[in-house]
Amino acid sequence: MLQTAEFWVLVSFVIFMAILGYVGVHKTILSALDARSKKIADDLDEARALREEAQKVLAEYERKRREAESEAQAIIAAAKSEAERLAAEAKQKSEDFVVRRTKMAEQKIAQAESQAVAEVRAIAADAAVKAAGEVLKKSATGKKGEELVTKGLKEVRSKLH
Repeated sequence: MLQTAEFWVLVSFVIFMAILGYVGVHKTILSALDARSKKIADDLDEARALREEAQKVLAEYERKRREAESEAQAIIAAAKSEAERLAAEAKQKSEDFVVRRTKMAEQKIAQAESQAVAEVRAIAADAAVKAAGEVLKKSATGKKGEELVTKGLKEVRSKLH
């Protein structure tokens, strides 16, 4: 047994481990592993915190996007209703304008018509008075004729005007 290679490998391995244990390599290795695991745990915690923060920021931006979209929809709806209101108002104003202009035109036509009728009546009355005066002068003579002509002319004038 002392002459086998495996025995001496075992002895040298035990001596090597004893030297390492005496020097404190195992404590250094364990502390390095502990530090490494602590750093990994810290990195994981930081990554988790960053992920949560990123999710909060994403949720905030999603909320703002939804608010902006709803505000845009409200603005569009308000603009449409305002445009419809303005169109209706313009249509009503133009209809009112047309009605007003039509009434004014009808009034002017009626006024011109009544003026024309009045002028025709005045001309007809004057012509009738002159004609009646001529007829009465020719048919009635003397003082009685003069009275009849004057009276007749007055009556004709009063009835025609």
